[in-house]
Amino acid sequence: MRVLQIMAGNKNGGAELYSTDIMLSLHEAGLDQRIVLRPTAPRFMELAESGLTMAPDVLRNPLRPLQKLRLKQLVQDYKPDIIHCWMRRAVSLVAPGSAPAIIGWYGDYEEQQKHFGACTHFIGVTRDLVRHAYDSGAKPGTAFYVPTFPSVEDSAPLDKSSLGTPPGKKVLLILSRLHKVKGIDTALHALALLPDCHLWIAGTGPEEAALKALARELGVADRAKFLGWRTDRGALLRAANACLLPSRYEPFGTVILDAWSTATPFIACESDGPKATIRNGENGMLVPADNPPVLAGAIRAVLDNKNLRERIARTGHQEYLAHFTREAVTRTMLETYETILAQTRQTRRA
Repeated sequence: MRVLQIMAGNKNGGAELYSTDIMLSLHEAGLDQRIVLRPTAPRFMELAESGLTMAPDVLRNPLRPLQKLRLKQLVQDYKPDIIHCWMRRAVSLVAPGSAPAIIGWYGDYEEQQKHFGACTHFIGVTRDLVRHAYDSGAKPGTAFYVPTFPSVEDSAPLDKSSLGTPPGKKVLLILSRLHKVKGIDTALHALALLPDCHLWIAGTGPEEAALKALARELGVADRAKFLGWRTDRGALLRAANACLLPSRYEPFGTVILDAWSTATPFIACESDGPKATIRNGENGMLVPADNPPVLAGAIRAVLDNKNLRERIARTGHQEYLAHFTREAVTRTMLETYETILAQTRQTRRA
């Protein structure tokens, strides 16, 4: 089985991180792949050095017609059984019929069938996104659920003092792009109500300056640490007392699995992904979006109630082990590819 993977993004983000993680895992499992990734993408060299066969020329030039031409040439040479398009920008480069199966990845509710014109099959990162794919026009039997897995390194907790946080202080952690929909302003307002806590914010994005200004305005700038993009998520999580996802909008949130994998207590606002994943008080905490006092109250309950804290951390970790390990998700992706190819063969025979 030959699979052509296309990720046309050029930033650090959840989809970019997960898509390249699964490419590496599929490579370790022995899958024959070609990877279309921008040469300037953050993980290009990591994938190339791992032994994956890269196709850097396809996206080297920003002109879309040239990108399409180079992709057409690659398809003719490689003759993939499957083209896996990670998000709509990748789909826009692919001509219908370029491969027996062309997969579009549903990682967001903003995606619609009109964005996936060339695709024959679809993968949703949650069961509800699979439903969304069907609701937006996918043909029966063509959409499949394959979750993400966390990308957390096995490392010791980060020394709090290395980030200017006194050892005795409680640490709240956010792993997120700095964007309005991520609700980081809500977390800063909640921090103002929690004088014994420090907030570590790992990520980059367009709201960084506004969020730093808000931290100063709220008088929490000395307790809100903006860390930039980090690759030591495991060390940060193991040092944190709780992980927060205060998003106003979140189709899933792989950070849920990041926290579960390290048994870090997890607290989220009620956007789509967390509502479908978190059972309040069992494997995490759920609170309404845009409500700093309630978010602060949930944080306070987790920090002060040992039984609650240990229960949500333990149950979340058990669910990670049961359903979301790298090995389990990689196996599911391979099985999904096989099922899709079997469907295409059956259609051709018919």
